[in-house]
Amino acid sequence: MSYAVRIDGSKKIKLTAFDPADACGVSREQAESETAALISELAEMQELLYAVRSHRVLVILQGRDAGGKDGVIRGVTGKLNPLSCAAVSFGAPTKEELAHDFLWRVHPHVPGAGQICVFNRSHYEDVLAARVRGFVSEAVWRARYEHINAFEKLLTDNNTIVLKFYLNLSKAEQLERLAERERNPLKAWKLSLGDWHDREHWDDYTAAYEDVINRCSSVRAPWFVVSADKKWFRNLTIAEALRDALKPYKQRWRKQLGEVGLVERRAIEAYRQGKGFTLPPVRG
Repeated sequence: MSYAVRIDGSKKIKLTAFDPADACGVSREQAESETAALISELAEMQELLYAVRSHRVLVILQGRDAGGKDGVIRGVTGKLNPLSCAAVSFGAPTKEELAHDFLWRVHPHVPGAGQICVFNRSHYEDVLAARVRGFVSEAVWRARYEHINAFEKLLTDNNTIVLKFYLNLSKAEQLERLAERERNPLKAWKLSLGDWHDREHWDDYTAAYEDVINRCSSVRAPWFVVSADKKWFRNLTIAEALRDALKPYKQRWRKQLGEVGLVERRAIEAYRQGKGFTLPPVRG
């Protein structure tokens, strides 16, 4: 079964229809076991992706403060080979970034051929925080939906597999996690007064996220709504969605590698014959 709810733009959604605490009847033990198996599958497909270099993967993580974006990176994509998997975090834009269009700072970080890149927040902040906090006018942020869709179409037209995850966290669970940060000296560096200010605009952010998901979902660049109150179920959900997105390419990538390998073997054999080299016999 699919644990994440995939939104492809075919119908409108309301976030109140999704339970942030729903774990689909899965126990923590079962979830952690399934997640480990899924990550093993992902590692195998990551190697194929890197070797073939015909596609690239962009994973976008969005959600409220303390929603678990860092946790997903540590618990799922952080377990993949760092040679071809990177994470990029987007904070408040700098003066230089503000001097350009809002996508200027994003485009240099999209993955190259054979690469996986995870965005911890993204260009969507420019229709979320920028909207709710009033950094730009409504006319500006409304026009950005079309710009985002065009940008993501450019990416998918160039063989980028785009997966966008909304980590659906409840207000009560967020409060507990923010309080935990204050109690834990090792997590205190994450504290921000802005987190508490944003809680005052909970409904405004809900409306903004609904608009993002409804206006910027497509078959080729879908949004996934992820129940995020239980960290272990959140990781399972995203690992499964990633595996499902890459699996249809697995046989194609293997075939391509086989064809490349055959060409190289023939070239090596011709070279050896020309030089009079022979391979040593296979050891017992």
